[in-house]
Amino acid sequence: MMEPLRIDVISVIPGFFDSPLQNGLLAIARKKQYAEIHVHNLHDYGLGRYRQVDDTPFGGGAGMVIRPEPVFACVEKLLEEREYDWVIFPTPDGKPFDQPLANRLSRTKNIMLLCGHYKAVDDRIRQMLVTMEVSIGDVVVSGGEIPSLVIMDAVVRLIPGVIGDGESALTDSFQTGMLDSAYYTRPAEFRGMKVPDVLLSGHHRNIEKWRYENALQRTLQRRPDLLDKKIFNE
Repeated sequence: MMEPLRIDVISVIPGFFDSPLQNGLLAIARKKQYAEIHVHNLHDYGLGRYRQVDDTPFGGGAGMVIRPEPVFACVEKLLEEREYDWVIFPTPDGKPFDQPLANRLSRTKNIMLLCGHYKAVDDRIRQMLVTMEVSIGDVVVSGGEIPSLVIMDAVVRLIPGVIGDGESALTDSFQTGMLDSAYYTRPAEFRGMKVPDVLLSGHHRNIEKWRYENALQRTLQRRPDLLDKKIFNE
């Protein structure tokens, strides 16, 4: 059996991950020993009696900023224990997180996810510790925990054996540079809406042709920018 992918997550609210790690795909991956996921409480490395991890920003302004000392202490402790392929910081100004990147990360051994919180993190953390910054979209959420879950789910599901039908992940949207086609199941007719005849024909070549054409049409309608990237990359 292949060595499991190890993911270490650093967060100021580690309890946020309790339910996702005990249910669904991430729980399955851990149970099957395809992935190890360890969540570290940044407050364990906090300063003083109250384990402080944040402070007001120099120059003024609203919000609080995560201090460098607790983060450096936690990250450096983990780096002493093993090498990491990437120390990832989810942030709105990072590179877009996409399917090719998820594919790439699924083939690594050790990943660290640093969850920001409050207004920001001290930029020296990003300069000295972070080796990859990614964004899940042009939107701001309350912290790095939600993006970290997105990253973990997208990556772990690609590890061979996690999903029962391995081919399912290979035919998802974006794997071919396009959106996926439409899908149907029983009944063949529902409230006057019929499944396309070709999908009931049993003719695999015609079915594959229909799925490709349907995927192309959906991509043209919904995400034509993907086709521009596909043509450019080819």
